[in-house]
Amino acid sequence: MAQPTILICDDHPVVRCGIRTLLADDRFRVVGEAADLTATVEQVERHRPTVLLLDLSFLGTLSLGVLPAVRAASPTTRVLILTMHNDLDSARDSLAAGAHGFLPKDAAADELVAAVDALAAGGRYLHPALGGALLDRRARPEGPLSGRERQVLGLIADGLTHRQIANELGLSERTIEAQRASIKVKLGVNRRSELISHARQLQLTTLVGDR
Repeated sequence: MAQPTILICDDHPVVRCGIRTLLADDRFRVVGEAADLTATVEQVERHRPTVLLLDLSFLGTLSLGVLPAVRAASPTTRVLILTMHNDLDSARDSLAAGAHGFLPKDAAADELVAAVDALAAGGRYLHPALGGALLDRRARPEGPLSGRERQVLGLIADGLTHRQIANELGLSERTIEAQRASIKVKLGVNRRSELISHARQLQLTTLVGDR
């Protein structure tokens, strides 16, 4: 079996260096690093790595939108999302977008190695605590939107701007824009009036008329 190749993509050089150190193992070969999403796609196309370690957020921008370009550049590359957002909605959104694994950045070193091993072998990996919660949620489906997306949709329907929603939820405006785009795709809508209609159907807003 060929030695699995690894590409590390994170906007913090200290994090990239730390991951490279943790993967200083004869089983793996780190072929490159990237500090932004554009460079990530370029490096994937150049190296076609076995496993891509991808930070969930680059300077406040969700990285999940880059996954289609990653798949187009290297269809066999497996993607492991690394993140500080250790929550069920982030894990669910990552897997739905096409990632093959999800791991908090504060996971133990041996768990990172285990996750990379699993993906390199063609499998998947999810942090054990999140895995159990995700299976429980799948047994009780809540529809296509994550909990965070339901929050954002409700606030959009209430007439808040992206900046106001970002302040309300403690997120960046670019993250809210990404969430809104994801909501539109999942609901199959384009217009604000359609978003409001769905928010009413889901009882996410108390408004009767459009603002």
